[in-house]
Amino acid sequence: MCQGFIRHRNEKILPIFVERVRNVRINKAVRELKKKGVQTIVVLAHNPGVSNPDGTNASGEIVDIAKNVDDEVDVIFAGHNHAYLNAVVDGKLLVQSYSYGTAFSDVDLKIDPRTKDVVAKKAEIVTTYHDGITPDPEIRALVEKYEAKVAPLVNQVVGTAAETITDEQNESGESALGNLIADAQRAAMKTDFAFMNPGGIRADIEQGEVTWGELYNVQPFNNQLVKMTLTGAQIRQLLNQQWQPTQTRMLQISGLRYTWSASKPVGEKVIDIQLPDGTPLKPDAEYTVTVNSFLADGGDGFTVLTHGTNREVGPVDLDALVSYIRGLEQPFSARIEGRINRLP
Repeated sequence: MCQGFIRHRNEKILPIFVERVRNVRINKAVRELKKKGVQTIVVLAHNPGVSNPDGTNASGEIVDIAKNVDDEVDVIFAGHNHAYLNAVVDGKLLVQSYSYGTAFSDVDLKIDPRTKDVVAKKAEIVTTYHDGITPDPEIRALVEKYEAKVAPLVNQVVGTAAETITDEQNESGESALGNLIADAQRAAMKTDFAFMNPGGIRADIEQGEVTWGELYNVQPFNNQLVKMTLTGAQIRQLLNQQWQPTQTRMLQISGLRYTWSASKPVGEKVIDIQLPDGTPLKPDAEYTVTVNSFLADGGDGFTVLTHGTNREVGPVDLDALVSYIRGLEQPFSARIEGRINRLP
């Protein structure tokens, strides 16, 4: 097997070149395996993909990888976007089985014992739902034991939400929950701005009492916060990196406002960027920024963040959110405020 997810940190390499480097490294590993007589090759990737249940309309980064890696690769396991994928692209079997153990990929390979080549392959995405199944008594007792052990923390009430706060974005790309999380991270690190990746927000905050466990469902990845310094020009570049070849990822923001145009070309969509008092962001000025560790390492294609200087590591993102909500006037709320504005 060869590892399919490769994160390159060279500051001068643009996203398209990062993709090429990734493909080159997979192909290099394939050549090394073939020299050792290996003919059945599987790539474990953490790149997104999706298809229809019948395998049609496969799309996503994993499809681009499949089209550009050595044909000796037989199977590629995708990841990251927690979707269904079971398709054959360029002779490679691509699979992804949702997330959180709700399904698994059952892959069958028929290998010629003489040539060691795969001559047939198929997959089934098998769900693991337990509806109507009686739990094993021993396993149930074990689970209940640990549920009781963590209950004092999980059930601890952190605050009270005046209404349900969702991560649903408006047409501009802003969400109420995204604003709340970005504000919490900026407050924790005492920076000018904060940026939060939407893929890191995994659940809504429901109206009423909010427990630690519910907030864990919102931010379950235990990413540490990272403070860094960026110039105004780099911040503009960061915002323009939201529009990517296969997907648009609208960062949730705190400490600034900006306008973007749907009619502008990719790389130039962001128009005005302003501070809260209405003054424009200065390209040559330096600003402090908070992001999580995933983004800080260039995750989701936001490679400009790898250029950040004066880095400082702070608390885990969940701890920052818990602390922030505890400090709010109760019941607390969050709303869309016009931080992001879309023009035709």
